[in-house]
Amino acid sequence: MKIMTRVRRAPRHSRRTIAFIGLWTVTVGLYSVFVPVHAALYGTPVALAFLLGAAVCGALPLSIARPRTAIVVFCTAVLIVPLVTDTALAATAPWPWSVPATLAFVGLVGLVTGIHGVRPGLLLLVLALVASLTAPLLRPDIIETANVAATATADLIVTASVAVAAFLLALLIASRLRIGVELTREREHSALEESRRALIEERTRIARELHDVIAHSMSVIQVQASTARYRLPSIDDTAAAEFDDIAATARTSLSEMRRMLGVLRTEDQAVELAPQNGIDDIPALVDTIRRAGVDAGLSLVGMDAATSAPPAVQIAAYRIVQESLSNAVRHASGNAVTVQLQADVGTLRIRVRNAAPAEAQDRGAGHGLRGMRERAEVLGGSLSAGPAPDGAWLVEAALPLAGGRDDSPSPASAPPKENP
Repeated sequence: MKIMTRVRRAPRHSRRTIAFIGLWTVTVGLYSVFVPVHAALYGTPVALAFLLGAAVCGALPLSIARPRTAIVVFCTAVLIVPLVTDTALAATAPWPWSVPATLAFVGLVGLVTGIHGVRPGLLLLVLALVASLTAPLLRPDIIETANVAATATADLIVTASVAVAAFLLALLIASRLRIGVELTREREHSALEESRRALIEERTRIARELHDVIAHSMSVIQVQASTARYRLPSIDDTAAAEFDDIAATARTSLSEMRRMLGVLRTEDQAVELAPQNGIDDIPALVDTIRRAGVDAGLSLVGMDAATSAPPAVQIAAYRIVQESLSNAVRHASGNAVTVQLQADVGTLRIRVRNAAPAEAQDRGAGHGLRGMRERAEVLGGSLSAGPAPDGAWLVEAALPLAGGRDDSPSPASAPPKENP
């Protein structure tokens, strides 16, 4: 049975097209009113009314692409329109601004200011008002009577007020739209940075696991293969050559691992070159904390099986204890800390208890806690951190020992390592 998928069609008209059509509709409407009004009410010759109407109304769509040309054409027409008015008819109609001319003026000010900015809009506003103020000076015969002069003054004041209001409104709308665009751009930039940060953290975690486990295990293989002929003098030349080939392959793999770590690591995170610590190094770590003035206790139970655990388990155990002690010193210094490690059947249990109130440790719950949990989960174990029943802060982890003894050498028993 063939399933028909409905394809969503793109909209036929974009907002810009609709706005352009609306602008031309307004332009044609104003033009169709401007010509008969000026021909009938102002006595303008019909041919000249058509020409001046095209200049006044046509400046609206022209201002989108050519604002300066539109300003010159409109202001020139505004200067001529009141000059060609019949003296007798000027006393019975608004002069020097007619209603269609005023509407075109207001619309043009809004368009130029909103699209092209403050300076073009302000230039249009000033030039058009100056041109209209020139009309009474050039046609003093129209304003000879006090009644006509008062009407002309009122017409100029109303037109100027409405035009200034349109200028300010367009300025506010344009600023609001510009701020909205900038906010949208900032949100996109923030989302991009957040995605980049998450990617960097994931790459760093992968690099850490590769370095802590794979690279150090390869270095152990290389060292053991290189020293096999000296540690085992009874092997023949063929076996010794095989060990040399294994050492060479391990060195090549370590070189590739170095390049891989260089790609994965970020610029502000250097690759660790020191051999990784294991369970046998935990007592020295606790001693370091004690020398810093912290009352730290240590309890080790059943460590014979744990010290022969795979390197990944030993590294994770050391790092969990190290991070727990660092949080205790950083966020709740001066309080007693107890570290307990117990190796049961197939499981290494870690318990770090800080006598400080849980609220003090809550401030430290961040990347360190997440890193400890990730280390435990990668090995198939678990980790929990939170307040104990007595109000102290407790970190508990369970790491599988992978069936007890592993053929892989532990950091405690392995010979010196070559590190990437």
